[in-house]
Amino acid sequence: MNLPTRPLNGKELCPVGLGCMSLSQAYYPLPSESDAEALLHRAIDIGYNHLDSARLYGLGHNEALLSKVVKTRRDEVFVASKCGIEFDGGNRRIDCRPKTIRRAVETSLSTMGVNYIDLYYLHRRDPNTPIEDSVGTLARLIDEGKIGAIGLSEMSASTLKDAHKEHPIAAMQSEYSLWTRNPEIAVLETCRALGTALVAFSPVARGVLAGAVKDPAQLDAKDLRTKQPRFQDDSWEKNRKLVAQFEQIAMREHLTPAQLSLSWVLAQGEHVHVIPGTASIAHLEENLDTLKNVVAPSVLIEISKLINHDTVSGHRYPEAMRKAIDTEEFQ
Repeated sequence: MNLPTRPLNGKELCPVGLGCMSLSQAYYPLPSESDAEALLHRAIDIGYNHLDSARLYGLGHNEALLSKVVKTRRDEVFVASKCGIEFDGGNRRIDCRPKTIRRAVETSLSTMGVNYIDLYYLHRRDPNTPIEDSVGTLARLIDEGKIGAIGLSEMSASTLKDAHKEHPIAAMQSEYSLWTRNPEIAVLETCRALGTALVAFSPVARGVLAGAVKDPAQLDAKDLRTKQPRFQDDSWEKNRKLVAQFEQIAMREHLTPAQLSLSWVLAQGEHVHVIPGTASIAHLEENLDTLKNVVAPSVLIEISKLINHDTVSGHRYPEAMRKAIDTEEFQ
């Protein structure tokens, strides 16, 4: 089909991109190397042209996986990666110092086997390094032809404004879905005002609004979701009831839950992109087919009232992870 596009750093991209993290970590079981490579090729074949990775994902595995595809299909894809979360001896730390950024970019270029990266994000805000210093370093890397644009991830509207004064910010990546509404406090509108794309990760609520989680107790012990409050005890019981109602609405509208969820996120602004992740080619195709659908505004309002920050139970992150997040939070 002739896919619609939305701008990101002056390029017209399919607004449904592919978040590649789940091919290397966090959501289990992980696909085999050959299956993951086949999925990436299939994504490009059917119209995906925005692939999102990070140095963090699989501690380099994800970028190495992308290299198998990107090396031969570089002109077909807009590649994004991230730096700023470092692991030393198993200890995680945030580091966006200029020298660390430069080292990370060189490593990303080498690992992916490319000579430039279209979009490079600061994965988290480094409280010990002025955002202007970090962005200034990335700006110089643009001048050197090593990256095409600068992005921020999980940062506040205030940080975005400060960063934008140093150099235009092409994209802000934030968790955004019916059940995570933090961007609506300030980031969504600030992105619109500055001409910054908002790239929504986990737009189907970590699989919940795609029908992928029926019982968190059945998840692999290594799965990221087992540690998140929304999937635990009383919170899950409350959230499960909301999801059941949501799935009934999707069925009524002749949509899959994932398609209805993605449609809602994309309807929040022409500057919004989504990057759902999947290890399934069937789901990959289902997500892209979202763009064939037109959902009535009344239905979007209905599901927005059903699932939102007031009705969802539990925080999106465990306490320890919240300390690294710069985004505004609903109280």
